[in-house]
Amino acid sequence: MSSSTKPHRLHDDELALLHRLRWQRREHRPLQPGELPLGARVADFVAAMMGSWPFIIVQSIILILWMVLNITAWVQHWDPYPFILLNLALSFQAAYAAPFIMMSQNRQAAIDRAAATHDYDVNTKAELEIELLHQKVDLLRETQVAELIQLVKRLEEKLDIRPQ
Repeated sequence: MSSSTKPHRLHDDELALLHRLRWQRREHRPLQPGELPLGARVADFVAAMMGSWPFIIVQSIILILWMVLNITAWVQHWDPYPFILLNLALSFQAAYAAPFIMMSQNRQAAIDRAAATHDYDVNTKAELEIELLHQKVDLLRETQVAELIQLVKRLEEKLDIRPQ
C-alpha cells in the first residue's frame, strides 16, 4: 500500500480523548442565570445598567441640571464653580461602580475562556470522529478490494484462463 493510501488509525491517547469528549458532552450543563450567586447577578445588573444609554442620558441630564442650578441664581449655590461636591459625587460613583464592572467583566472573561475551551474540544472531537470515519472507509475499501480479488481469481479458475 502506498503512503498516500495508508489507512488512518487513531492512537490510544486520541481514543481516550474522544471518549472523554463524548462523556463531557453528555455530562456538561452550563449554569443558568438564576443559578448564579447573588454577587454575580448584582455585578451583571450594575454593569448592564451603567453601560446603557438610559443611564448615560439620565446622568448627563442630572449633571447639566446640577451645573445650571449652581451657576445661575435660581436656587442657593450648594456647589459653586468649580463644582467640588459634584466632582466628589462622581468620584464616589466611579469608585463603587468600577469593582462591580470589573467583577462582571472577570466573570464574562471566564465564560469566554470556557466557551473557547469548549469550541476547541468540539473541533478536536470532530477531527477525531473524521479520522474514525476515514479508518472505517479505509477498512471497507480494503475489504472490498480483497473480495474483488477473490472474485477475479474464482472467475479465472472457472474460465480457465492461462497466460500465454
